[in-house]
Amino acid sequence: MCHRKPRTPGVGKTTLGKELASKSGLKYINVGDLAREEQLYDGYDEEYDCPILDEDRVVDELDNQMREGGVIVDYHGCDFFPERWFHIVFVLRTDTNVLYERLETRGYNEKKLTDNIQCEIFQVLYEEATASYKEEIVHQLPSNKPEELENNVDQILKWIEQWIKDHNS
Repeated sequence: MCHRKPRTPGVGKTTLGKELASKSGLKYINVGDLAREEQLYDGYDEEYDCPILDEDRVVDELDNQMREGGVIVDYHGCDFFPERWFHIVFVLRTDTNVLYERLETRGYNEKKLTDNIQCEIFQVLYEEATASYKEEIVHQLPSNKPEELENNVDQILKWIEQWIKDHNS
């Protein structure tokens, strides 16, 4: 699925999100899966060979669940999500050589490969996140190898635990 600008897929968001949900008991929502299931599209991008996400419909679809809280949202963009939805935002970063291999394995065409690698090189997602949310809630995490995934899960679980303590006292 396409966002209007290139994003960085293949950095491990889904693996991390599912692992966190399983260990924390929070609800996991993959926006790409939701869009497919509910057909939340606004046309088709021939150049990138993928459907275009209808961002307004996605926000409408998720709003009630997000108000309830306790949700992990997995998507390769964040500038259209309301700021009020998130207490913390994690941007996963992957070395471009590792990322290239992951995307190539997925069968991405050359333009999609090049644009997504450039997106990672220029930290497009991190800049988008810091422009969309308070800078102090946006954190970058490395996502190149399995040990980093484990460290990221542990670090985020500790943050969740602390947040719950701070807000339930």
